[in-house]
Amino acid sequence: MEAPQEDRIAVGRYSFRSRLFVGTGKYRDAQETREALAASGAEVVTLAVRRVDLGALRPGAAGEGSIVGHLVSSGYAILPNTAGCYSTEDALRTARLAREMLGTDLVKLEVIGDPKTLFPDVVATLEAARVLVKEGFTVLPYITDDPISCKKLEDIGCAAVMPLAAPIGSGLGIRNPYNLEIILEHAKVPVIVDAGVGTASDAAIAMEMGCHGVLMNTAIAGAREPVRMARAMKLAVEAGRDAYLAGRIPKRLYATASSPLEGVIGSTKS
Repeated sequence: MEAPQEDRIAVGRYSFRSRLFVGTGKYRDAQETREALAASGAEVVTLAVRRVDLGALRPGAAGEGSIVGHLVSSGYAILPNTAGCYSTEDALRTARLAREMLGTDLVKLEVIGDPKTLFPDVVATLEAARVLVKEGFTVLPYITDDPISCKKLEDIGCAAVMPLAAPIGSGLGIRNPYNLEIILEHAKVPVIVDAGVGTASDAAIAMEMGCHGVLMNTAIAGAREPVRMARAMKLAVEAGRDAYLAGRIPKRLYATASSPLEGVIGSTKS
């Protein structure tokens, strides 16, 4: 039997085996961060630019105690993010700094509109995305679960769209699967659920729906056992993707027998 082709996610000119994208914040220490990242199986790791240790990026500085140094030396694809930016200008400045420091055109674009909800500023996100795409960035924007905004970001040239499942760090899971279905129906770029995942079943549901990937941080780092949760998320994303590709059975109101009825006493008319 012919072996199935490797199922990879393509983001712009990049391609990855793992569909789980993870963050690096909120862990107890560097060792726990390293172990959780390894257990997650993720290839893409997002990093707030303000946490970058420039010393770890100098030639020969493997950064024994630095997460940045560890990420670089371990071959992770670093996805710098503009977390904490509340304006188009701040997001642009942060993205450009990240490209200079980390030597990557990848950027997770975040322009926050409100410090309490951390919901994105849609207008500012669109403005920043338009500039960054023109400057050659591979842009992955964090956005509300609004199909129109996602479509506009795709039309601008973003390499993926990252609708929230629920507010950042809330752990509420997917609050609006119907909007997510509409986004998936129309998107021609990967849809990566970002924010709100609380546990492994949330990730599996997103993948079963047909999402192309899931990004999370707090769900792993905030768990009682982050390394164990990282492993659970890895398995959940893989299981959800397999279930999506395999295709679920239709839902029915009434029962259907699991076994053939031929030969069963009383199953045929005389």
